[in-house]
Amino acid sequence: MAGIEIVTKQDLIELEERLISEIRKTNGTGEEQKKLLKSYQVKNLLKISPGTLQNLRVNGTLPFTKVGGIIYYKYEDIMKIFDPAKERTKGGR
Repeated sequence: MAGIEIVTKQDLIELEERLISEIRKTNGTGEEQKKLLKSYQVKNLLKISPGTLQNLRVNGTLPFTKVGGIIYYKYEDIMKIFDPAKERTKGGR
């Protein structure tokens, strides 16, 4: 029976705490708040098909986070696709 793992209630509580912590870090506060978009919002914003969005995820062009089966994208990551020079100048060049 190799490969079978038992998930305890404590494991789930720890996972929940980590997810909440990550979401809070991702969302930030005030002016630093980063807007998270769901897949349908990204498809509408970019006017692309579901397959194109999947390709952007698979080839690493568009970073994403999956929480509970829902995929989220940072608005700033989407904007970097359109203005890669902006990211280079941000890095101190």
